[in-house]
Amino acid sequence: MWGVFLKEATLQPHLVRYWLNAKIDDPLKFKKQVKYICELHQEAKTLLEQGIHLISTDEMTGIQALERLFPNKRIKPKQVEKIEFEYERHGTLSLIANWDVARGKVVSPSIGPTRTEQDFSEHIQRTIKIDEKAEWIFIVDKLNTHKSVSLVKLVAESCGITIDLGRKGKEGILQSMDSRADFLSDESHRIRFVYIPKHTS
Repeated sequence: MWGVFLKEATLQPHLVRYWLNAKIDDPLKFKKQVKYICELHQEAKTLLEQGIHLISTDEMTGIQALERLFPNKRIKPKQVEKIEFEYERHGTLSLIANWDVARGKVVSPSIGPTRTEQDFSEHIQRTIKIDEKAEWIFIVDKLNTHKSVSLVKLVAESCGITIDLGRKGKEGILQSMDSRADFLSDESHRIRFVYIPKHTS
């Protein structure tokens, strides 16, 4: 009875959704970044026709791997499906998923116990093997694993870039997260990354 009333009510205080306002340091730069990302999404089908995959990639961590102790009771006329309340925990998992913007589907997801630099690099490597000669644009947030040494090395090797990459914390492309992000977002590379503004994912 209450469920019907709440469903029909104009205001639904029992429902909430989290919201995070973007922290904008430079409004002009922010507007330019958002405009560019929106334009990429609008052009996704055209890009695909040109052999360029536009992929939106993100992670979800702490997914509980639960096993119900008993099977569900199937739905019957005028009855809802019944799901066993008790379950056994099998730890937590992390999902790294790619959304193929042009095709509107998830491709090459990775599920594992961690979300490390190596996990992300291996995920990208598996993804580009789907179409090894194609161009790839990955839209990602600014997480440190998206600007890692192993990712730079993967892109350099996959794109046939043989220059000295430098050393992490010392010099060259590998020096800092900023220098690595600059390399990874270079539009001349066959595989590149577009970083969304902070807190806008």
